[in-house]
Amino acid sequence: MTEGGRAARLFGTDGIRGVANRDLTPELLLQVGRALVATLGGDGVYLIGRDTRLSGPMLEAAIAAGICAGGGHVERVGILPTPALAFLTRRLGRPGGIVLSASHNPIEDNGVKLFGPDGFKFPDDVEDRIEAALGTNGPHPAGAEVGGVRDLPQAEDLYLDYLLGLSLRPQPRLRVVVDCAFGAAYRIAPRLWQARGAEVIALHAEADGARINVGCGSTHPAQLQQAVVAAGAQVGFAHDGDADRVIAVDERGGIVDGDVIMAICARYLAARSALPGGVVVATVMSNMGLERVLADAGIRLERTRVGDRYVLERMQQLGATLGGEQSGHLIFLDRATTGDGLVTALHLAHIMRETEQPLSQLGAGFHRFPQVLRNVRVADRGAWEEDAEVQAAINAAEERLRRRGRILVRASGTEPLVRVMVEAEEAEEADGVAQTVAEVIARRHGGPVAGESRAG
Repeated sequence: MTEGGRAARLFGTDGIRGVANRDLTPELLLQVGRALVATLGGDGVYLIGRDTRLSGPMLEAAIAAGICAGGGHVERVGILPTPALAFLTRRLGRPGGIVLSASHNPIEDNGVKLFGPDGFKFPDDVEDRIEAALGTNGPHPAGAEVGGVRDLPQAEDLYLDYLLGLSLRPQPRLRVVVDCAFGAAYRIAPRLWQARGAEVIALHAEADGARINVGCGSTHPAQLQQAVVAAGAQVGFAHDGDADRVIAVDERGGIVDGDVIMAICARYLAARSALPGGVVVATVMSNMGLERVLADAGIRLERTRVGDRYVLERMQQLGATLGGEQSGHLIFLDRATTGDGLVTALHLAHIMRETEQPLSQLGAGFHRFPQVLRNVRVADRGAWEEDAEVQAAINAAEERLRRRGRILVRASGTEPLVRVMVEAEEAEEADGVAQTVAEVIARRHGGPVAGESRAG
């Protein structure tokens, strides 16, 4: 199967992102603030939250200035997870919510995520209108018409009350280790588990923007694995910088990624007739093991292109309530309007309590197919799609892997690369198929070939 890239635009699949003060400058965010008000109209109150990155206050001041210059007002909620802004924007009836975060990216990056009054990220057409309004000579209110800035100190408590009200059972006698990644969950994640009666061991729970995601969190869970085993904890949760995703660790120190979490939750819900349509939505990058384990339970897996916005769109089309990504970005659409790592963690702990099974047992039976990735450097990222010889090689690979694996060929969205990903029941077969297709692309369109393997 093939997947093309999106046309270049300021907004990517998850807002605007770049190196702070180089790509993502205060000057740009000043314009974004003005354009946001010009696009949505009126003198409404916009919420702004952020993670702990050192560039956050600078960029917050810039976008707030732009909003005020356009006649809008700002409420600052401080350091909070991205999904908290989605919830608060809808709960408080604001025209827009803004998150300044680059999620799991390195500390030098930052980003802008925008939510509408319904708590969902703005659709492409609204983002395009905001982008078109950048730099335009809009209104310049003066005097009493200039917008103001105030803080919303109760924001964290409002979000915490929402999490505690999700009708998921308390967790007495649960010992949980939480890795907050020096990010947006540094305060609220420990508070949440304490409020639910659990014994909490918090790692990297400081507002340290110089260390956000560095050697910790969902992209580096090794310390969490060690801490869970050392503490004799039943479960560990690792968040990323803005806490919209989570990776779990079982009582034995084993990693439970987004695919396994989806499998656990889907099987639990389906067994209780609580999985609408008997369908789960995931991206093309989810392991074929997820497809197999869901099929064994009579559940269909619907795949989308990479990006949580595509998962959400397909969920809405199908009426599905569970979807997500292997990275741990899960969406429970009957609970939230976007991926929420804290909601996901609560669901997993709830299932552990209801079934009285350890997490290692809940994840048993998930056979992860060995995965091989080959990257081919090319001059033109799109030329291979129209190449008959390349397509013939892909078709031959699909026929060879029928029912025993799959192949995904797609262009990188940021680099001059074509990526060839193959999963198969046996690592040797996956490696051979990936290398064969990659060599055809390299011979026809460039080279060299580089790659990696992931064990099953």
